[in-house]
Amino acid sequence: MGNGSSREGKESRRSRLKQKLQRFRTHRLHLRTRFSRNAAGVVNQRAVTVEDFSGIALLTLIGADMKFKDKWLACVSFGEQTFRTEISDTTEKPIWNSEKKLLLEKNGPSLARVSVFETNRLSRNKIVGYCELDIFDFVVQEPESACKSFDLLDPASSNVVGTVFLSCAIEDPVETEKRFAKRILSVVDYNEDGQLSFSEFSDLIRAFGNLVAANKKEELFRAADLNGDGVVSIDELAALLAIQQEKEPIINNCPVCGEALQLTDKLNAMIHMTLCFDEGTGNQVMTGGFLTDRQASYGWMFKLSEWTHLSTYDVGLNTGSNASHIVVIDRKTKRLVEELIDSKIVLSMRAIYQSKIGLRLMDQGAKEILQRLSEKQGKKMNTVESAQKIPSFLEFFKDQINMAEVKYPLQHFKTFNEFFIRELKPGARPIAYMNRDDVSVCAADCRLMAFQSVEDSTRFWIKGRKFSIRGLLGKNVNPNAFLDGSLVIFRLAPQDYHRFHVPVSGVIEKFVDVSGSLYTVNPIAVNSKYCNVFTENKRTVAIISTSEFGKVAFVAIGATMVGSINFVRKEGDHVKKGDELGYFSFGGSTVICVFEKNSIRIDEDLLANSGRSLETLVSVGMQLGVSTRTFAGST
Repeated sequence: MGNGSSREGKESRRSRLKQKLQRFRTHRLHLRTRFSRNAAGVVNQRAVTVEDFSGIALLTLIGADMKFKDKWLACVSFGEQTFRTEISDTTEKPIWNSEKKLLLEKNGPSLARVSVFETNRLSRNKIVGYCELDIFDFVVQEPESACKSFDLLDPASSNVVGTVFLSCAIEDPVETEKRFAKRILSVVDYNEDGQLSFSEFSDLIRAFGNLVAANKKEELFRAADLNGDGVVSIDELAALLAIQQEKEPIINNCPVCGEALQLTDKLNAMIHMTLCFDEGTGNQVMTGGFLTDRQASYGWMFKLSEWTHLSTYDVGLNTGSNASHIVVIDRKTKRLVEELIDSKIVLSMRAIYQSKIGLRLMDQGAKEILQRLSEKQGKKMNTVESAQKIPSFLEFFKDQINMAEVKYPLQHFKTFNEFFIRELKPGARPIAYMNRDDVSVCAADCRLMAFQSVEDSTRFWIKGRKFSIRGLLGKNVNPNAFLDGSLVIFRLAPQDYHRFHVPVSGVIEKFVDVSGSLYTVNPIAVNSKYCNVFTENKRTVAIISTSEFGKVAFVAIGATMVGSINFVRKEGDHVKKGDELGYFSFGGSTVICVFEKNSIRIDEDLLANSGRSLETLVSVGMQLGVSTRTFAGST
């Protein structure tokens, strides 16, 4: 009987332990963005180096002061993570007292965006205002985590619509480790008396998954139990555990999510467990697992992201080819943002480009329909009446078009197409390392995919079965110099600045026109296995000869609604990187640059994002890569 009761007691304690830990596992989704998959499909934690680690910030979203009563929720976006508060009561002064821990890295994101949404039956989940703050600047200016107010700006007008109150502080790594140990130990304090018995401590050691530590649990317990009464305080055990982890790590697995930890990497083990297990100071902890603030404003997206693993390596495919909102990562802010597309258009594109029936329609005349439609729309957008569409276009893309950068005022544009091919003010797009021709730059304001080899591009992004460099360049361009070369795809959306620029300095050898269709260049079509957008669309190939990169093929590709590709340079022209090369008329389109094999070392962040099938939002003039020929010579 005694043994049976003992076994039942142990099983009961283990059951309670599992139940407690399960409550915290729902908070693990925000960690997924810190993981990648290797070639074997195994999930690996992205390590943070000691040199790059800047600390863990505790951001507290206290509340807001708004101009009218409503129910409110707030979202915080930081890097690839977005979190949300609970919904407040109907009030002008919502109080959330919600906190979240953010990993700070010297080369990582520092800009956080706070968005406030009103949520009622009439204006469900409508963004009212936002603000942005630099976490590093905040903690330098307010080292004591004092409450600070920020104006909330209307996304459409930039008018002040309210005030939000925040506090933020950097946690000391040693104190963080101690507090974590104290918090995790409290999970097995079943009777919640602030003391742990040996059996409670044993359950915790089992959760750590370290056999060596399990054999030494009596020794560890005695070291903490100084008075020998069979129980020790949580504070004593927390201090002992912190010291022991420093001398000889005893935590093999995260007790919250079960992930294996690298025992030799104490820093990343501490970071993982601290972010995975919120401290629980009594404040409400923000819910994570979202990609953007817009998605976070809808609670059901949390479960959706949990089911489909949206934050894993294939985030781009999951949110590009299969969703109405394409998610891309902003290179400047290192934050995920959404590219809005009308849902009806998305359904139409899916029906056409991602089915055998749609492909059959293409073969039976839909190509000609697209051609006529593009020509008709092109003519329509050149009429005086088309200028009436400019205000509604700006309203739809209100937070994605900055009119302060545009060279001419709005009344200057007499047709929609004049506005569409708008010029920017001088200096609006700084060119990286202007005096270094060994540094290549981005050719357009766009969503970029970069691959060191064509094979990588077909594995991660281009799903057309017949894509090849020969097919891309056409019959009248010798492809030999570009076979197995590096590929960069610049996709322009309708809201983008539609003039494209030279990515390298050199001489334009020739232009070659290639006739073709006018498929959309949206990821839905690019990721279709039923058509080959880049090798079938109308395009113009420009060959640029350079000293640093060899030959570079610059391919301007037409698309639906883009009937004309216009170049402002001619054969034989000497061009400097950043010079304007041409523009697309109404619609979205794409530029592809092909570099000779082993001629460019593309920037690592662009390759890493593309390896996850995630487009990077870039601007003209941002660095693209460095010539390997010059680089090799300099070393």
